[in-house]
This record gives sequence, structure tokens and C-alpha cells, in this order.
Amino acid sequence: MTATKPARESDLYPAVKAYLSAQGYEVKGEVGAADVVARRGEEPPVIVELKLGFSLALFHQAVARLAVSDLVYVAVPRPRKGGAQNVALARRLGLGVLFVRLRDGHVEAMADPGPYAARKSPRAATRLLRAFDRLRGDPNAGGATRHGLVTGYRQDAVACARFLAVHGPSRGARVAGWAEVPQATRIMADNHYGWFIKVARGVYGLTPRGQSEIADWGEDLAEAGD
Repeated sequence: MTATKPARESDLYPAVKAYLSAQGYEVKGEVGAADVVARRGEEPPVIVELKLGFSLALFHQAVARLAVSDLVYVAVPRPRKGGAQNVALARRLGLGVLFVRLRDGHVEAMADPGPYAARKSPRAATRLLRAFDRLRGDPNAGGATRHGLVTGYRQDAVACARFLAVHGPSRGARVAGWAEVPQATRIMADNHYGWFIKVARGVYGLTPRGQSEIADWGEDLAEAGD
């Protein structure tokens, strides 16, 4: 069986040249430090950097070419995975992206060069601020605790469990009021951590697991309040 010859960066050049030539550009390879330079009349030059895959070095190289022209592309063989993320990164850097299909030389422009303006998501911003407000103190200041990252949801669950550890099985409304956790009933009903058990309608207690694990939260909760 004959081994497949590895692709070289130069294998991308004929396809990229044909793609740009079809748009009326005069194309030349290895001009100065650039892999490909294309010119069309008095327009700014188009610069293309060729690589066999996305890499930090490719982005560094392409960004450096922005000192010469605003029309800079990176050209790579179409990747099997990770393409969308790298195209998004290229857009943020103001770079264009060309995917080359080596078997037939087909070139597809996935992004064009230009200033990038991120689309803001009010919904995502609201979720972030809610998560911020829900956290008691700054429990993750030194990184993840021994319990992992402490979320506001987990802190609420701990508050419910600590109340039950002291007062025994209680109605959800009572836990919500005393523990200052408005979603106490839902948290105990969902039982995400296996700490709670429903003992009667609207009444919850601690499971053996909850009793043993909640005792280990004292230090983390103390640090969260600092």
C-alpha cells in the first residue's frame, strides 16, 4: 500500500491563486514576507498566509501583515473540527478565512477581513449579573475550592441543608424564609446534590449523604463571607 504524500503549504497556492485570479486579481507567491499577494488596479493589496492548519503562529503571522494591508486572509485546508471557533477568532482579529478543498482545489471564503464588532446579548448579560448577585461573598477568589467551583445555586443548597441540619424536616416556605433562599422548595425538590428527601407534602429533610457532606462545608462558607 502506497503511503499518502503529506500536503505542503505550497499545495494550497494553485487553488488560492485560481480563486483570486477569477476575481480579476494579479497574483504572485512569496512576495517579501507574504505567502501570497494579489493586486487589482489601484485597490489595496490582498495578502494571504498559507498554512496546513490553524495555529497561534498563523494568527500572529497574519496579524503582522495587517501593518501592510487591511485585506489579509489565512488559507487552510478545510478542518474536520474546530473550524467555526477559529473562524470566529479570525473575525475578531479583523482577518479573512479561506478554506481550501485539496482534492479539487475548491476555495470557500468563510470570513472576509474587516473591523469586528461583537454582538451583545442582553440575555447573557442578565444571566451573568444574576449569577454575580446570587453569590454570597467571593468564594472562588483563590480558584476552585475543594468542592469545586462554588455557584450561587450551590450556596443556596448549602443554606437549605444547614437549616435542615439544625431544625430537622421542615416545610419549604419555612426554609425559604429562615435561610433567605427564595427558591428553597425548588432546590430541595430538584435534589441536584442528593442531599434532600421529601418526607411529606411540601416538607423536606436531609438524606444521610446530605448530613455527612454538609458538615464539610463550614470552612468554605466561612471563607465566602470574608
